[in-house]
Amino acid sequence: MEIGRIQKLIADRETEFGYYLIDEDNNEVLLPNAYITDDIKLGAEIEVFIYKDSEDRIVATTIKPYVQVEEFAYLQVKEVNNYGAFLDWGLPKDLLVPYAEQKEKMKAGEWYLVFVVLDEQSERLVASSMLNKYVFFDDIDISQGDEVKLLLYELSELGMNAIVDNMYKGLIFKSDIHKNIKPGDRIKGYVKQVRSDGKIDIQLEPLGYKNSIDPNSNIILKALNDNNGFMDITDKSAPDEIKLRLGLSKKAFKKALGHLYKQKLISLDDNGIRLL
Repeated sequence: MEIGRIQKLIADRETEFGYYLIDEDNNEVLLPNAYITDDIKLGAEIEVFIYKDSEDRIVATTIKPYVQVEEFAYLQVKEVNNYGAFLDWGLPKDLLVPYAEQKEKMKAGEWYLVFVVLDEQSERLVASSMLNKYVFFDDIDISQGDEVKLLLYELSELGMNAIVDNMYKGLIFKSDIHKNIKPGDRIKGYVKQVRSDGKIDIQLEPLGYKNSIDPNSNIILKALNDNNGFMDITDKSAPDEIKLRLGLSKKAFKKALGHLYKQKLISLDDNGIRLL
């Protein structure tokens, strides 16, 4: 039975406080009455999350948190007090980020990327925004072209920073962003390059994909990205307007639109074009 993780346990016995659940080694944990519904019966296998509640007891809950132990997440601060910042992670008891684990002083209402750890002495789950303590810069086990899972967390002058496969730091350069993305998004990407410093350059399409798109299509994609994913221009717009805004002839513009539409990269609305 592991604190901080979702796991499947068996409902073994009933008390006035709730059901006691057991794992394969007969370790017990209480599932309080508040989480017991009519479809939960003794002997049933129940998927629960194990953590310490507000009274510092190890308990089970059927509520699924936004993040588990040894995972990164992009969470919002609910309040700040003398102990640190408290994050909304989907459970009744908020997740603490002690001051010693804050890269910068956190503010209520703001969003931050954090990593969840288990304090072995207290058996409490806490979070940290000291990212470099929890990512790997050596023995990178991914290669150029690999598909990876991304958690986006910060837009900088260079591009969008991301956590890669819950293990590494990555960057999507602005020149490689051709669709609407924002901090907190969980999306897939592709390894463009593993750098000597252990950081990873990422792009959002498979390698070679950009080369398959003609230059005029890239002009439209860049313009859409620079305008929050929408432009009030269509294939019925005047040639002079298309030339002024995109530097393309109307014929080249229409051809590029058709190419992007077939690849399902844009939608053609009555009043403009939109990134998908």
